[in-house]
Amino acid sequence: MKKVVFIAVLCVSFYSCNQEKKSSYISVEKQLEKKKVPETGQTSVTADTISYADRGLNYALNTQAVLGKNLTTAIKNSGTSGALAFCNEKAYPLTDSMGVLQKATLKRVTDKPRNPTNQANTIELEHVETFKEVIANNEQPNPIVEDVDGKIKVFYPILTNKMCLQCHGRPNKDIEASTLSKLTILYPEDKAIGYGLNEVRGIWSVTFNKSPK
Repeated sequence: MKKVVFIAVLCVSFYSCNQEKKSSYISVEKQLEKKKVPETGQTSVTADTISYADRGLNYALNTQAVLGKNLTTAIKNSGTSGALAFCNEKAYPLTDSMGVLQKATLKRVTDKPRNPTNQANTIELEHVETFKEVIANNEQPNPIVEDVDGKIKVFYPILTNKMCLQCHGRPNKDIEASTLSKLTILYPEDKAIGYGLNEVRGIWSVTFNKSPK
């Protein structure tokens, strides 16, 4: 297995919960329409004109925007319980749909999963720890890019903010008792609590084909 790892110089932060509020769910197609250039109908940033790091991060940010706006809508309409229902029922289908449209495989993985399917593998765990060190040192995280067997993999941290702590913070302090009770029912093996502000909740793992030469 050929594996080349390098750190790309690109600085973008995720604000996973702090998104613009809308009155209804934002579709995958509507989000991607914002990326179109009217004259050509093509995306404003193409695979031919950006680096692999930019490309992978762009895929993740597009997906993050769709998830974030729908999550904020759920909270606005139904409170934290609405957010739990959205994450439990809608997050995976929306992520998969964004992957299909962008011709990439997108995952959110972590060392402390709420859903066991989000458990990071050995390599991903190493990247989680790397990003934790970066954040602990008050440094700006940059994407990690790997070239593995003709596939490009891009990793970038997902950081907590105040809104995230409603479901991922400290029990009975950030997380209300009613929310904690519902979490226990939905996710009996939940490990994704106890976070503070600006901590690495997990990472994006984005995989796509290399550009043809």
